[in-house]
Amino acid sequence: MNRLRPDESDARFVRRIVLILLILAIAAALFRAGNLMILAFGSVLGAIVIHAIADLYADHLPLGPKRSLTLSIVTVLAVLGFLAWLFGVAFRQQLNTLVTQLPILLDQLAGWASQSPVGAKIVDAVRAAYAGSRVAQDISGIVSGAGEFVLNCLLLLVGALFFAADPKVYERGFLLLIPHSMRPAIEDALFDTESTLRLWLRAQLIQMTTMGVLVGIGLGIAGVPSAAALGLLTGLSEFVPYVGPIAAMLPALGLAAQGGNGAVIGTLVTFAVVRLIQTNAITPFVTSRVVAIPPAITLFAIIAIGTIFGLFGLFFSAAILVVVFTLIRSLYLREVLGENIPRAEHKSLLGPGARLKNDTKSPS
Repeated sequence: MNRLRPDESDARFVRRIVLILLILAIAAALFRAGNLMILAFGSVLGAIVIHAIADLYADHLPLGPKRSLTLSIVTVLAVLGFLAWLFGVAFRQQLNTLVTQLPILLDQLAGWASQSPVGAKIVDAVRAAYAGSRVAQDISGIVSGAGEFVLNCLLLLVGALFFAADPKVYERGFLLLIPHSMRPAIEDALFDTESTLRLWLRAQLIQMTTMGVLVGIGLGIAGVPSAAALGLLTGLSEFVPYVGPIAAMLPALGLAAQGGNGAVIGTLVTFAVVRLIQTNAITPFVTSRVVAIPPAITLFAIIAIGTIFGLFGLFFSAAILVVVFTLIRSLYLREVLGENIPRAEHKSLLGPGARLKNDTKSPS
């Protein structure tokens, strides 16, 4: 009678269940390898920086693609070497003093804030949230032994060099895994993401440099110890919006407290004035062409990514958010809903035959 024989609808149901289980298994594996995925993302980001510098050299110097790329790699290595010299030689004494006194300074700030009932509850909540976080574990690991941190940084750098050497190989390989009918849309989204990341990285570099210099000068005028190191720390912290600048301000206030009320007031005035300059002059100028993400989404996304993926996740959280936001615009708003969102100009990675004849462009 064949009453238990599965029909076509049952087969489709089984295939869907298997597909869902496969997706969940892949998601679980990626979550377990979260640190490695974050380092891979950082390597891709580094490769984009290298190629952006190489394109700059190619546009302004009589150099071919290979020589421009080589000069770009040398430039990046020189900048990293200069930063290592700043941390290891020029500001070593100031940074050692800052690291040694930081726990004491944070305890002093917590004691000052705990004088009021509301402040005490805030301090307890912050300590409870920080104690069990991945960021706290990563920072403790760096303080107790920097070997793993240095190894991760080297892995990130080597990965960036490999990606930068021949990025088309990885891009083509990824596109070949996509069904043929979807390749044009995915390819456009990849180039949209690269273009947006380039603009965002340029904006971040300008803001980091400007903020670091202004804060360092302001703290030096206010008489705060280790002003140069604090300026460098503030500049680097700008790579993580909202969370980074607040974290960089705490040690500055702690060191200023040792110099009396005048130094504390000078520190507060410095950060307030510099933040006003950034908000009203620097940010509108450098981010006019960068994708605008609502501040509330940025703040909570940064905290969530840092909580899940630790210190490296926190550092790259803003860049991850830019990528996710761009992919939503390119793949969902443009390709699914048909919104008029322009594509980044590029040449097809898989040749002219990769695009189907019925591939339609966004409505103009």
